[in-house]
Amino acid sequence: MQIKIITIGVYGFDESSFFQALRKAEVDTFCDIRSRRGVRGSTYAFANSKRLQVRLAELGIRYVYRKDLSPTQAVRDKQAAADKATKTAKRKRTELGEAFIEAYHTECLAGFEPKSLLDELESDARVVALFCVETAPEACHRSLVAAKLAKTLNLEVEDILP
Repeated sequence: MQIKIITIGVYGFDESSFFQALRKAEVDTFCDIRSRRGVRGSTYAFANSKRLQVRLAELGIRYVYRKDLSPTQAVRDKQAAADKATKTAKRKRTELGEAFIEAYHTECLAGFEPKSLLDELESDARVVALFCVETAPEACHRSLVAAKLAKTLNLEVEDILP
């Protein structure tokens, strides 16, 4: 059986619907690709790393952290500049800026060997969730990682939205 990749962000979900979405998608491995594994405010406290890992373990979902897939501060600064230029709030962004995409490909994806992610997974992994915070996958680097996995390894990708 081939591995399927799903992408999911936290914004727009509440705690119950977030974990329901993971269960409905039959996620068995959760791959956190955030640079900072916390979310400000009580609304999304369930997505803070320690609480998230505890809940995933209760659901029988393995947790993997791949910091190498998180954008560096310099790359994030490029998106912040694009957001500022278009007067777009981070949580309202619907797409990534070209400067961010180019920098992310150069700094993160150029050295990323997709098979290395698969090699890190347990042998029975079937549905792997790529996780960051943005609602829209097109507004998040997880879409770029998913695209590389899909293209390089011919994997199916599905985006889960609130």
